[in-house]
Amino acid sequence: MFSADDLFFAPSGLDRQRLALLVENALGPADDGELFLEAVHGESFVFDDGRLKKASYETSEGFGLRAVAGEATGYAHSNEISEAALQRASKAIAPVYAGQSGVVAETPKAPNASLYPADNPIDSAPFDLKIETLEAIDRYARAADPRVSQVSVSLTGEWQVVEIVRPGGGFVTDVRPLVRLNVAVVVEAAGRREQGSSGRGGRQSYAGLLDATLWQAQVDEALRQALVNLDSIAAPAGETTVVLGPGWPGILLHEAVGHGLEGDFNRKKTSAFAGLLGERVASPGVTVIDDGTIDARRG
Repeated sequence: MFSADDLFFAPSGLDRQRLALLVENALGPADDGELFLEAVHGESFVFDDGRLKKASYETSEGFGLRAVAGEATGYAHSNEISEAALQRASKAIAPVYAGQSGVVAETPKAPNASLYPADNPIDSAPFDLKIETLEAIDRYARAADPRVSQVSVSLTGEWQVVEIVRPGGGFVTDVRPLVRLNVAVVVEAAGRREQGSSGRGGRQSYAGLLDATLWQAQVDEALRQALVNLDSIAAPAGETTVVLGPGWPGILLHEAVGHGLEGDFNRKKTSAFAGLLGERVASPGVTVIDDGTIDARRG
């Protein structure tokens, strides 16, 4: 398995000491900033209409250099990790802090817990097994109910390695696996077609997703939704009470108020929530928790 040194430093000829010096020179006069190095390996499969329609693999790498001075932010990036590219990026962001000598903000503390494995999930299962599982999912779904007219299955895996370099020589590395299985089922009866979908994933290997017990549960749930939709009636117009459960419905909450809770908008005093830290901003009884420390989840 590759390490951050293998991905970022060996190919470029850089070492950590030299890179720390480059970052220090690039961001020394700024109030805040960092160098963000990233390498991503990913694959995806799409099984549709009873056959494999897509199988792809890709890799990418690059860096982003950010400098913050007061209310101004400078950002430069490149898909070439080299000393020359870093020098060009340094010149690009220099006008942001020209004429000032700031004190760089303290480096955030690194976490002391490991919430997911560092292994590359793409290597955790052979290619043939992935295809055989997609075929088995398709057969199982079509045999589950005669009204099933279409089955679509996608399987994706990603291995992301990031290295964050702060002025003063602070290095933080994170290796992030991510896998996902999605199943969509279309049912048809009496000239009406409806769809249901379900999926699972997380920062783990393929082992759990390719287990029949798990993927059968996703097919069963997708089919249940589709059959409920098949017998559904149009929702009445007008206002109605909506109750959100945990999980993906949190996206609705994020779009409704989440952006206003983000740090930049509050720092600039452009948010409706600016200056309200410690005060109640929702109806009594409403509590929202954003927990990035759940094992094997996206964070």
